[in-house]
Amino acid sequence: MILYEYPLNERIRTLLRLEDLFTRLDYFIPREHPLEHHVALTTLFDILDVAARADLKSDLLQELDRQRQTLTQYRNNPAVALATLDQILQRIDNAWTALNATTGKTGQHLRDNEWLMSIRSRAIIAGGACEFDLPSYHAWQHRPPEVRMRDISVWAAPFRPLYESLTIVLSLLRESAQRHVLCAQQGSFQQSLGGKTYQMVQVRLDPALGAIPEISANKHMLWIRFTSQDGDLRPRPFDRAVDFELGLCVL
Repeated sequence: MILYEYPLNERIRTLLRLEDLFTRLDYFIPREHPLEHHVALTTLFDILDVAARADLKSDLLQELDRQRQTLTQYRNNPAVALATLDQILQRIDNAWTALNATTGKTGQHLRDNEWLMSIRSRAIIAGGACEFDLPSYHAWQHRPPEVRMRDISVWAAPFRPLYESLTIVLSLLRESAQRHVLCAQQGSFQQSLGGKTYQMVQVRLDPALGAIPEISANKHMLWIRFTSQDGDLRPRPFDRAVDFELGLCVL
């Protein structure tokens, strides 16, 4: 099953983008080739740009605190495994403490590094990070792989409390999904949301169907239009029935 997730507000959109970037970063850091570390470094610059939202830290702290208070109320529920609940609460506490301890603007340590900022300014230009443009960067790329891994890990470390916090929030959001197996007739589906404010939509479907969901929503209605791709990969209307699983997520 392929999972498609669609954010219904700007905050969740930002968290999903950061999650995707951190996943890419953690994939490329352990690699050894200089080109792979170039991708890791440019991904770190992307994280810097996306995480620049002034209210991101405070939003995450408030959400972690709200979830902590909500989950604490389940302590007296006999159907809840207390050991598991305590583990979740401890993880939330640790993430809140680490994120709250971060000072200054997110990513300021990168902005204060003139060498990294010189690479960033060239990397946004097509082909701008060539050896004749950035000889010092070219020299760094020829350092041993373990040295480059260590450097990138050090530069990424101040972002880790942010990553851990958003991972917890997105995990709790995904676990809140109300799931239903549905069928879109002639590749089209719509559903009333009854004015309830959801934060994310999940669509799971069999890749063998060859259908791709295009999702849009507001607080009243959800629309899903399924398309397909031919040899040129251009989207075309999918005019057959599509069985899929719909998840509506809200914290």
